[in-house]
Amino acid sequence: MAQAIREVMTEGIETCEPDWSVQDAARKMQTGDFGAVVVTEDTELRGLLTDRDIVVRAVAEGRDPGEVKVGDICSSDVTFLSPDDEVEDAVKLMREHSVRRIPVIEDGKPVGIVSIGDLAVSRDEQSALADISAAPPNK
Repeated sequence: MAQAIREVMTEGIETCEPDWSVQDAARKMQTGDFGAVVVTEDTELRGLLTDRDIVVRAVAEGRDPGEVKVGDICSSDVTFLSPDDEVEDAVKLMREHSVRRIPVIEDGKPVGIVSIGDLAVSRDEQSALADISAAPPNK
């Protein structure tokens, strides 16, 4: 039987709004020790902001993270899944769109995120990526 996204996704995700400063979003990532926040407006998905987006689209361009808004640099054309979709759907979407994280949406609201690390742990617990993904965070 196929495995559902809800069985592998990370729940309790963090969100931010498009008008937040990139610095505020980065602080939220630092405090929570995660690399992405789902960008919402009135609880609806508007984008995804990753630590890489911050580095490439703000810091590397010399933009002030305290002034740049999340909505200006986040990925706004975001692919998403339902908790009832299958893990294979996530694998296919990650390959097609060259992404490492996909928000999970239920009833129009974000309820989780599935990462390439989540898939590695669920599909091959002995893989190097699964081992790294399951390890405690660096401090």
